[in-house]
Amino acid sequence: MTRADPEKPALLGGPKAVTLDATEANRWPIITEEDEAAVLQVLRDGDLSQHPVTRQLEDDYRAYFGRRHALAHCNGTAALLAAFFALDLEPGDEVLVPSATFWASVVPMLWVGALPVFCESEPDRLGLDPEDVARKITPRTRAMVVVHLWGMPSRMTELFEIAQRHKLKIIEDASHAQGATWRGRKCGTLGDISVFSLQGSKLAPAGEGGIFLTDDDALMERATCLGDISRIIELPMPAKRFAATSFGIKTRMAPLSAAVARVQLRHLPERNRRRGDNLRYLSERLERLGFDTFLPPNHVQRVYFEFLIRHHPERSGLPADTLLEALRAEGCDIELPRYPLVHQQPIFTEGHFARIARLEGCQDIDLPTYRPDALPKTEAANRNLIKLPNFPSAERDLLDQYARAFEKVITHAAQIAAARLG
Repeated sequence: MTRADPEKPALLGGPKAVTLDATEANRWPIITEEDEAAVLQVLRDGDLSQHPVTRQLEDDYRAYFGRRHALAHCNGTAALLAAFFALDLEPGDEVLVPSATFWASVVPMLWVGALPVFCESEPDRLGLDPEDVARKITPRTRAMVVVHLWGMPSRMTELFEIAQRHKLKIIEDASHAQGATWRGRKCGTLGDISVFSLQGSKLAPAGEGGIFLTDDDALMERATCLGDISRIIELPMPAKRFAATSFGIKTRMAPLSAAVARVQLRHLPERNRRRGDNLRYLSERLERLGFDTFLPPNHVQRVYFEFLIRHHPERSGLPADTLLEALRAEGCDIELPRYPLVHQQPIFTEGHFARIARLEGCQDIDLPTYRPDALPKTEAANRNLIKLPNFPSAERDLLDQYARAFEKVITHAAQIAAARLG
């Protein structure tokens, strides 16, 4: 019997490059007896609503990030709503935001009447493009939302300069970037308000949860009054008069989630290190094949919430759909990015945002028109992204098989393209 040519792409009848079971290599979150014991302790203590573990988690975050205040929330979306509320934004105020992000970086501002102004993403780090940010500032601009997408810190030198020059507040959505640093400073310390999501796929997950961080007493006061009715009475300021009602929202974090979050934060550095070592190793192999893997500049230490790479069809000769088909045939778990661009979503393009923000009929506010084609650079930057597994616990033999799969496909790209055309 003739043996299959090991160099032949699987799509053309050759053997798969990836044969190892990746279930354990990609299992996330990593739950151990330490997590179980923390949850059992809360259960046995019996206080499932206001157990002290939630405030202990806040203490952990204050200490880890060196911030004056931390306030736990039921999820990252609630923490972002608190951030927009804390800035005391008025109806029609504008906030500069990226479109390439999860919707929660943007949509909650509508509930306080603020309007997102979508800005281009720059191609190297996929964060806000400082040049486009500067172009879109108006007399109504009050703040910007900086998102460190996929774990890569944004271009903070330029964004800080713009914010200082125009007296803008920075909301730092660092949900993807727990453990990342910019010029030696931790992401989570770079905003007037910084927010983390602790959703189950994040780098220090709680299942569901969010953390609001700030050094500003007044911002902390407003965030507390919005959603944590149990501690308004503790505020050392006149705002305690709202203790009986808050401002109508309850965003307190569940202690069972907080118990998991404390354990996960303790293990964040070591788990980031292993994931980062694996993905840097694979990145070096893929860079040699012509892929951009978003390796950081020297002053940035990135982390990997997700592992996105950029394919260049003009170099490989393979359109994205054919590339994905060929890599899947090799046994790779590979897909397109999961975030659609926010500015193209019906909540904006169909005008629903105005009703949520209660701005219809406001004569002194010119409502924006959100066009799907308004951010061509962002569309181009996102067009050829593909997503690989995070490999949080992978061994090198699995990573080598993935690299081999890419090598087979790229080496035989012309034959694969011809087969698909023929």
